[in-house]
Amino acid sequence: MAVNEIYQYSLVNALMSGVSDSGITVAQLIEKGNVGLGTFVKMRGELVLLDGKVYQLQAEGNVRVAGPDEQLPYAVCTNFRGQDTVNVTLEDKDSVDAVLEKFNNHASNLFMSYRIEGKFKKVKCRTVKGQEYEDQPLSELGKSQFVAEYENIEGTIVGFRTPEAWQGFFVAGEHMHFISKDRSVGGHVLQLADADVSMGIATINNLHLELPTSEKFNAAKMSTDDVGLKSVEG
Repeated sequence: MAVNEIYQYSLVNALMSGVSDSGITVAQLIEKGNVGLGTFVKMRGELVLLDGKVYQLQAEGNVRVAGPDEQLPYAVCTNFRGQDTVNVTLEDKDSVDAVLEKFNNHASNLFMSYRIEGKFKKVKCRTVKGQEYEDQPLSELGKSQFVAEYENIEGTIVGFRTPEAWQGFFVAGEHMHFISKDRSVGGHVLQLADADVSMGIATINNLHLELPTSEKFNAAKMSTDDVGLKSVEG
């Protein structure tokens, strides 16, 4: 992939319909970009792609490096190169959007990617525990997710901002995953507070969307559950 283009495999709506039994491999994702996020087969945990490695952020706070042949039912990444880098203090999660708006306030219908590094006074993260039965939807998994708060921690956030019109294909608005500097904890970011960070930003207008060809994907009844998505994504 060229610099600052998005590659995505499958749809968020597929996860909402419980389609997560197969996908592209970790090795294939690494070829597409240097930062990214997603999930694993059966939605077992959160994914962070960072600098050539894919990390599985598991429930109960564990982190492991994923093997090259492991499959990913949903993932999005980019070959990130910051068009600008700013040093900022983020008071909360909403502050991320304020920084993006200051960088480019004409990007409401474009995608944006960012990489945030520094020290966080607090980060509240969730990790989904995985499907408990065949085709269990993501909206149900959100009701039993593992949530943890980390204080005075250094780490990296990989994130994307998606236009509202793309809800269901992607996660509309902010979608970000955190991993600590020592690679020991992380998850999908629900809240953050008082972060002194360096934030690299890029606006993206090119994307490549690859859809699964499996029978389950094609048989799934998909529709955009805006309320369900917002509740599970925090």
